[in-house]
Amino acid sequence: MSAPKRNPRKTNSASPQGGNPLRENRVKESPLKESPLKESPHKGKTGLKRVLNAFFYSLEGFGAAWKHEDAFRQESILALIMIPLAFVFADAALERAMMIASVLLVLIVELVNSAIEATVDRISLENHQLAKRAKDIGSAAVLIALINVLVVWGFVLLG
Repeated sequence: MSAPKRNPRKTNSASPQGGNPLRENRVKESPLKESPLKESPHKGKTGLKRVLNAFFYSLEGFGAAWKHEDAFRQESILALIMIPLAFVFADAALERAMMIASVLLVLIVELVNSAIEATVDRISLENHQLAKRAKDIGSAAVLIALINVLVVWGFVLLG
């Protein structure tokens, strides 16, 4: 029985094992390789404690968005005005639900957009094409949500 043939593309005289030395160096430098169980310390919580933690983290998120994001404040104030108006102007429960859901969708998308912007800014404050793209795409999502409000409210109010 003969020895298995080695793939000539995988052999490299610079590496004693015959693999790609660049790839081997990357794997050795990876922090995950040193400790494969690196996860958030909050991942171990379960049950009611996890639910309570998630609830309070969410409240902190609302507070941070209110404090640091002008657009979120403006859209929240509009939501406080528009949601009661949905009860006044909508005749059917389904119409009311669609009007309210469209307004809440704007807040949801704005929160996600703000999280994307904060993450991009955390990585780097320098102007970069990919950072601009990420922020512009998030902004486009908010615009679509706002257009959705106009369409839904328009159909309900104008028939």
